[in-house]
Amino acid sequence: MATFFETLPDGWSIYLWLIIGAMIIVAVLYWIRWGAQNEQFDEDIKYVIFDERDQDKMTPEEFAKSRSVIDKQIESRKRHLAADLERHKQGV
Repeated sequence: MATFFETLPDGWSIYLWLIIGAMIIVAVLYWIRWGAQNEQFDEDIKYVIFDERDQDKMTPEEFAKSRSVIDKQIESRKRHLAADLERHKQGV
């Protein structure tokens, strides 16, 4: 194997780095696409940590926003659980 690398012309390693770099870029794009399709880039996620006891620490608008975000999260969870149940019933 060492003789194989010694017989290669000068400058071959740049092509190896280019291929590795392209593979990294493709992997990053895949994971960004996966995150976007699976609701991972939600800017309102910060409101999920609040509950009814935090109402006095927030403005009425922020509290209403936190309630609507939590309601959306609950609906999303129900939707995903229903899809998982359906896949489980189908044996996938």
